[in-house]
Amino acid sequence: MPAETDFITIEELAQKAVYEQEVEMVERKGKGHPDTLADNVSEAVCRELCKYYLENYGTILHHNVDKALVVGGRSIPRYGGGVVCEPIYIVVAGRAVTHVMRENSINVVPIGAIALKAMRESVKRTFRHLDPDSHVIFDYKIKQGSVDLVKVFELGKSVPLANDTSFGVGYAPLTETEKLVLEVERTLNSSSYKDKNPAVGEDIKVLALRKGGKVDLTLACAMVSSYIKSLDDYLKVKEEVKEEVLKIASKYDLEVDVKVNTADKPELGVVYLTVTGTSAEAGDDGNTGRGNRANGLITPNRYMSLEAVAGKNPVSHIGKIYNIVSANIAKKVHEETRKVKEVYVYMLSRIGRPINKPLIVNVKVIPHEGVNIKTLKYDVESIVQAELENVINIREQLLKSPLEF
Repeated sequence: MPAETDFITIEELAQKAVYEQEVEMVERKGKGHPDTLADNVSEAVCRELCKYYLENYGTILHHNVDKALVVGGRSIPRYGGGVVCEPIYIVVAGRAVTHVMRENSINVVPIGAIALKAMRESVKRTFRHLDPDSHVIFDYKIKQGSVDLVKVFELGKSVPLANDTSFGVGYAPLTETEKLVLEVERTLNSSSYKDKNPAVGEDIKVLALRKGGKVDLTLACAMVSSYIKSLDDYLKVKEEVKEEVLKIASKYDLEVDVKVNTADKPELGVVYLTVTGTSAEAGDDGNTGRGNRANGLITPNRYMSLEAVAGKNPVSHIGKIYNIVSANIAKKVHEETRKVKEVYVYMLSRIGRPINKPLIVNVKVIPHEGVNIKTLKYDVESIVQAELENVINIREQLLKSPLEF
């Protein structure tokens, strides 16, 4: 009979840690980027469906709304103002339980009202100058399903079963470059910075190229035209953004060069002006799953899953759950053992298996010099088992603390 931990494997990676590699690339698409917007509306609809199902039926019914599309509009920005000529179109598609059999009657779930409200409120939370009433058309294509509530409660008495064959990947720790990229976008999109420099829109993309100890940091910042009266104003705002980023960078042991809106050609009048603070107003489109991974970054130097996490249900879709749990495991292995430079965790399940019984949890480590990975076996297995015992609580965590894409 196989041992309880036979599905947990530990192996050594014969490679340099990312921070030791000569070249590293890291990207983050800020909260106003069309791809991040698509992720956030998908996740908002998922969260509101969870709340409705819990309040009305005492359990989260099956749903996956991980297919959102942002179709860019058309605008004419100008110094001191501008106009949105054609609205952005946002549609969320997927599956959800829309009819519930209960006590010989059929309850209709108001999917449309839930979805449209969630999408509207997500846009409202994200942007200061994108008016959900006049700048956006919201739509949904969520197909119907039905379920016998009694059967759902019966299933709920045990651990949920995976509703997909998929995998998740997590890693730890973040490199200095990764931390820098995250902090730059989050600072520039913080309410305190917007109070100080309101001309900076929410669509901020940060891409770092590190070569050795030097980082070339490229920012694309959509500027809000109503705050900018002239080209000189625009150039001043760009310089202020650069100074703020250099201030953030001074906390890191890196030599950082910052460039902002490098496609500008001021002599030709070409600058990155927007009416609303996002490129989605003028033809830039977005899709769920094309942007940041579950940890908020795009990291080509890392092993990662391309699974779209946003919008998947937090009960049984391991394409969401395992990407979060694997990152938790990696973080704990790194912090608690103190014997490894980097940790990567792969978790794979098969449709129909209990979510706390994956087919495999593969932990790959780059150990510190002199560390034999056999000495990690007990600690790693204990951490993995503890996280799997806690896996069904992920849904509550996600409802209390929503993912930030």
